[in-house]
Parts: sequence; structure tokens; C-alpha cells
Amino acid sequence: MALSAGTRRTVACLLVGLGALLIVAALMIPTYTVDKLAKTPLDLEITTIATNQPGEESLVLDSKSLTAPEGSAKVDTNVPLVSQRFLTVEEPADAEKMTVQAGQTLRRIDKQGDTGLLSALVDRVTIDRVTGMPVDTEPNGSIAVTTTKEGETIADPVQHTGLQYRFPIGTEKKTYPYFDLNVRKTFDATFVEETEINNMKVYRFQMSVPATNLNDVVQSPTNRLSLPAAKWGVEGGEEPVTMNRYYTNTRDLWVEPQTGTVIKGGEQLHLFYSRTADKPEISALKSHIVFDENTVESQISVAKENIDKLSLYGRIMPIVLGVLGVIALIAGVFLGVRRAGPAPAPARSGGAPGQRPGGGTSRGAGGRGGDDAPTEQIRINKQP
Repeated sequence: MALSAGTRRTVACLLVGLGALLIVAALMIPTYTVDKLAKTPLDLEITTIATNQPGEESLVLDSKSLTAPEGSAKVDTNVPLVSQRFLTVEEPADAEKMTVQAGQTLRRIDKQGDTGLLSALVDRVTIDRVTGMPVDTEPNGSIAVTTTKEGETIADPVQHTGLQYRFPIGTEKKTYPYFDLNVRKTFDATFVEETEINNMKVYRFQMSVPATNLNDVVQSPTNRLSLPAAKWGVEGGEEPVTMNRYYTNTRDLWVEPQTGTVIKGGEQLHLFYSRTADKPEISALKSHIVFDENTVESQISVAKENIDKLSLYGRIMPIVLGVLGVIALIAGVFLGVRRAGPAPAPARSGGAPGQRPGGGTSRGAGGRGGDDAPTEQIRINKQP
């Protein structure tokens, strides 16, 4: 059924308007929607588990040997270790910033209960949701390494100054500042290479922490010990020798660049007692700890989910809306400029052609209408 001219113009205008609206939406979605999505989610709840690498050195000082009446300090070898971190989002958190809280433990799993716990801390830091960097407020975080008799943590205000739990949205191949909790300072995390983990493209970064006296960071009984020389296994017999605990680390981070998700992490830890930083005398902890495979797969899933969201609103929807908008626009313009077909001839009034109003026929010369043919009447009811 053909559309009237008025209806056709109305439909054409609607199509042109719809097409223009879809094209504008295609252009605006990447600008506004993606900017809102390209932020660290506020519903993070992540558990990461790292274990020591099989076949590599894993040393732990037996703390009981330090207080034993006889014998020197004993260092256990081939110790199985597990590092666990549980990360959540706490207040304050809003559209621009979020507070990350991470509870971390390191334990040896060949001993039960508290005897296997080597270290524990709770870290809090408020970060920018896009860059991952700590906010400028002071203090922007805290670290708790001790507890009260009732088991409640005692948090010390600590100003955080670098990345920790994730990298920026859109990570680049460059050097980033990275904050180390143990020495509470920032060091360079340098881009090393682009590689793949389980078919996902990642950037590998590496940072190194030089040997640092932990007693200069936090003064605690375990960071400086005075024991007989014999207990340390050095010359001097029963003469007291004071040693500080030092810490050094080489940290590797494999980051998915679009989302800044740390897919895999590894630390080559070495804590040792010594009288000087350049000469370890007795190891307190030495091991290479890396995310286990389940953690890597979990982090990959988190990254893929966020990548899909960014792809949907940043590429797929704009393309689909843009194509539909162009089609609607072209259809509207075509319908609006197309000319209508020839109008039907108006019907004559007064009956059939040549019929007089009174029922007679018009006749030309000779008494017969020029268009009238002779007519034979057929009686359909006559008998044979």
C-alpha cells in the first residue's frame, strides 16, 4: 500500500532523526561511558596465594634455636611456604577514589597453628581508581604489624607513595614507582618485556629493593638482637654480638595492560641477620615465592571480565549504533526525496461512459453512438 505524501514525509523525518540520534550516541558512548568503566571496580574481593618454587632454595630460621640454652642458631632448609593475601575495598570510596585493605600472612606449612606463622600484617591505602596511585591526603594509609593482648591490630599511619596492588588503566611500557611494605619506601618497577601468560598479553615489570636495615624502619625486638657470639655461629664465645635484621627483595610483576590487573607476581625474598648490609651472616628467611596457578587463572578471569566491558562500550556498541544510524539516515533521506508516482485519473460523474443522465445513450451521426456496438439479447430460460 503506497504511503501518502504527508505520511511519507513524517516517516522520513523520523528516520533521519533516529539515524542522527544513533550516530551521536555512537560518538558519545566511548567518551562518557568508557570513562566511567575505565576505573578499578568498587566490589573487589580478591584472594591471592603464592608458594615457594620447587627445586629452589627455601630457608627459614628456627626461632626456638635462638633461645635454646645450647647450640647455635639453626636454619631449616627446603621449607614449604605459603603467602596469602585477602584484599577488599573499604571506606572511604567514591567515584574517584577507593580504599584498599589487604591482610597478608606468610607461613610455613610444615608446622601447625601459630608455630608456622612467620609474618602477618594489615595494609590500608586510599588510591585513585584510574591511576592506581595513592591520593595526596596525608596520611593516605596505615600498616599494622602488631596486635594487642585481645588480638586487635595496632595500625601505624604510613604515607604510601607508589603503586601496590594494581597498575593504571592503560598500563604503558615504562617505569612506575612501586611501594614496598617492608621498608615503606618506593622503588622503580622497570618494564622488562611483553610476553604472554595462558594466551593473555602481559607486560612484565621488575623492581629491586637493596639490603635495608629493618630496625631503621620499625624498631622492634626481632629487628635487632644481641646474643652470644657462639649462638650466631661467629667467633667470640659468650661475648654478646648485636646484629640487625636486613631485608632485600627482587619483585616481578606481570600486568594485563588494558585493565592494570596484576596477573602474576613473584618475590625473591631474603631476610638475614648481620652486622653489615653487604655480608649476610645468618638467614632468617630466603625463598622465591610466586602466585600459584589457581591465582593466575583467577586474575586472568578478572582481567577478561573488565576487558569485555571496555570492549563492549568502547568498540562494539559504537560500531553497531553507528551502522544502524547511517542506515536509518540514508533510508530517511531516500524516502524524503523520492517523488510520488502518477496520480490516478478522476472518475466521470453520472455513470458509465457515454451514458446520459436520463438513461439514454448519446448518438453521433447516423443515430448510433460511435462507441456502442450492436448488442444481442440472450434469453437464458428459453426451452430447446
